[in-house]
Amino acid sequence: MKRKNIFFILLFIVIQFSVFASEPFRFALFTDLHISSTNPTPSEDLTNAVNDVNALTGIDFVIVSGDVSESGDGKSLQAAKAMLDKLKIPYYITAGNHETKWSESGFTDFARIFGNDKFSFTHKGCKFIGFTTGPIIKMGDGHIAPQDIDWVDVELKKAGIEIPVFVVTHYPLQAGDVDNWYDMTDVLRKYNVQTLLNGHYHRNVFLNYDGIPGVVNRSTLRAKNKIGGYTIYSVSDSIRVYEKKIGQPEINWLTFSFESRNYNKPNPALRPSFEINKENKNVSEVWRLNSRVGIYGKPAVANELVYYGDDFGYLNAVSLIDGTPVWKFKTGSRIISSPAVMDNKVVVGSTDGNIYCLNSLTGKQLWKYETTKAVMGCPLIQHDTVFIGGSDGCFRALNLKNGTQFWQFAELKNYEESLPVIATDKIYFGAWDTYFYALERKSGKLAWKWNNGNAGILFSPAAVTAIVSNGKVFITAPDRYWTALNAQNGTVVWRTNKHEVRETEGISEDGNTVYSRCMNDSVVALDARSDKPVVLWKKSAAYGYDHNPSMLTNKDGVIVFGTRNGLLIGIDTASGSVLWKYKIGNSIINTVTILPNKECILTTSEGVVARIKY
Repeated sequence: MKRKNIFFILLFIVIQFSVFASEPFRFALFTDLHISSTNPTPSEDLTNAVNDVNALTGIDFVIVSGDVSESGDGKSLQAAKAMLDKLKIPYYITAGNHETKWSESGFTDFARIFGNDKFSFTHKGCKFIGFTTGPIIKMGDGHIAPQDIDWVDVELKKAGIEIPVFVVTHYPLQAGDVDNWYDMTDVLRKYNVQTLLNGHYHRNVFLNYDGIPGVVNRSTLRAKNKIGGYTIYSVSDSIRVYEKKIGQPEINWLTFSFESRNYNKPNPALRPSFEINKENKNVSEVWRLNSRVGIYGKPAVANELVYYGDDFGYLNAVSLIDGTPVWKFKTGSRIISSPAVMDNKVVVGSTDGNIYCLNSLTGKQLWKYETTKAVMGCPLIQHDTVFIGGSDGCFRALNLKNGTQFWQFAELKNYEESLPVIATDKIYFGAWDTYFYALERKSGKLAWKWNNGNAGILFSPAAVTAIVSNGKVFITAPDRYWTALNAQNGTVVWRTNKHEVRETEGISEDGNTVYSRCMNDSVVALDARSDKPVVLWKKSAAYGYDHNPSMLTNKDGVIVFGTRNGLLIGIDTASGSVLWKYKIGNSIINTVTILPNKECILTTSEGVVARIKY
């Protein structure tokens, strides 16, 4: 017995030595830089942090864990790179939600400027891996693209289960921060993960992600203090975390063991529940396609086919009958634009800067219109004309037959991503430049433009698909006001912040009622005929807090919409009563496409395409 005990003691020592055999090292972490072209203070704070690190000895590299910029724009990212390039040691960088959500390039500039949006490297016997946690363009919780989850698993599998791993993300991997956090922790718990390194909170916090340690780090920003700072990690027998204010000594605020880690099975109580599906047996999936690639647009349906773009830049066509893939066409970059179909032609924009028209039956390219920047705007086809906006400051009318330009409006100051709306002689849309526009449909000349009084672009009425009815244009923007404008001249008919609505609307089939989803639980219906915000009904749908810009679609007396956490909801148009709920996943459901006979097609940022019968 004594010999057996000695053997296990020696084995334990060998295992521990394999963890600690690497040479001790130190590295710095910057996060939440928020570089802006309009505010010089974040640049001063980053420059001070770079100079401070350069003055130290024994720092091997720097990790940058997201929110590098304030608005995700190329100019700010280029400025951040110029400052970070002055480091005398290597740095490894990934993005935050300010790059992925607000981005004129559809979150493609980041990888172009920095070489990648994720990293994987080994240093002194330890593996470091970093990746983005979204959300891509759509407002919602943080989200890890399914293809990135697969990439992490492959990278760590190549490294082996014994090597100590440090994982870098912007968002903490927990409920309320990242919608599909558990899909990633299920992968990570198979490996010797020492800790996750995060930002986003702008403060120091030690957390636990279903058993996996997580360290949230301070921002480089000075905030209300006189100086900014950053974090230093020392890895030896323990992992020691220090706050380093500019020009001041390091302060150790956290120490925990550096050891061989084995994780227990995940805690099912922390996972989202799908029990609600048992209560609604009249809702069912006709079919489901799990593509394992992120999807961010509304699907189109025609010719017994379903069309959607994806994160890999493919425009896909699958069978409406059973979801079987029929064809796919590769563009040069991520597709966020929602496709439109007419006369056996399907049109879509790509972040590669092109507008594509394909034969909708075969996927063969018919024409391509090249712009100078990403195209995230959703095409609207009317008769022989395609209306679509881009990130190059232009909104265009193109000939559906051959792609030649009828006209362009070149006065946008930032990107356009929404689906425009046509009523009588005008076309309406918002852009991320604070303005909502009305153009003359035939000439493209400006009829009027309006903003909500906010100078900040993040309050722009740009993500909502506007409603035009009864001589009024209805808008819900991030300022949380519901606004009705005169459709002819853009004057305000009424504005109300009573319901705290945001970037989501719908309209009844007769055009007399407008709907919106409130940011907490309720759906509200207003009288579209009135010159005052008259409430017809307001009912709780008990979906919690939600800010996903999924429009409310309706047919045959049922309003259908999806939430940020994968809940599909059906509501009675007349009373607002909830008819049913169905949970398809735990991530963003994009605006659904209604089919006849109480069915719909939906897509999700988790890469799911599904046909639902209700």
